[in-house]
Amino acid sequence: MSQLHEAHPGRPFDPSEIGALSHLWRGEVYRSTVWRVRFDTTTNWAVVTTGIAFSASFSAANASPLPLALVGLLVVFFLLIEARRYRYFNIWRLRARALETNFFAPMLRGDAMLTDAGWMQRLAHDYRNPGHRISYMSAVGRRVRRNYGWIFAIQALAYYGKLAIHPTAMTSMADLWQRAAIGPIPGEFVVAAGVLFHGSWMVIGAVTLYEERHRSAGRGRHLDGA
Repeated sequence: MSQLHEAHPGRPFDPSEIGALSHLWRGEVYRSTVWRVRFDTTTNWAVVTTGIAFSASFSAANASPLPLALVGLLVVFFLLIEARRYRYFNIWRLRARALETNFFAPMLRGDAMLTDAGWMQRLAHDYRNPGHRISYMSAVGRRVRRNYGWIFAIQALAYYGKLAIHPTAMTSMADLWQRAAIGPIPGEFVVAAGVLFHGSWMVIGAVTLYEERHRSAGRGRHLDGA
């Protein structure tokens, strides 16, 4: 790779440099795959624990709906872990994507590839000064939009369904408040807390999406957190 650094501007890649970049791409794909598996694992944990809460709450008509409420806290814990893992995955993903679109795609089209391309300088800078390309909150928002928003929505529907049908069909709002109550905590407060809980994740997903689109407007998609 020292030859690549010392090469004269505009010189085409030689076979050894093409081979080195190909191995570099393979390494980045491997690392992105490893981290993809890691954050997929936390999604699986969230799904399994939510399923266990469903089984506990719907096992009998007089079973408490509390597990459906408490499992949300555990799912949040998995979400926060997954967001951290996603930030690392995003580093390797962007590097591999930059090589695919700027190196392999022109090669397949038969275009001339020169050593003075700007994307090479950006990629070299990224290797010299590695860092996360998205904020932690943006990573949380992405995982909410991709997976966890659906998990939270299913959890909320299941909780309401439990209150509506067990032990008998709900006939009035008084039944809802009575069934939602947790010990000395009024049902109105519990339901309001649930609405605030789920609504906050919707807001996070929407706000981070808006910020990402605003930030990416007018600039390239590679090595910039896209």
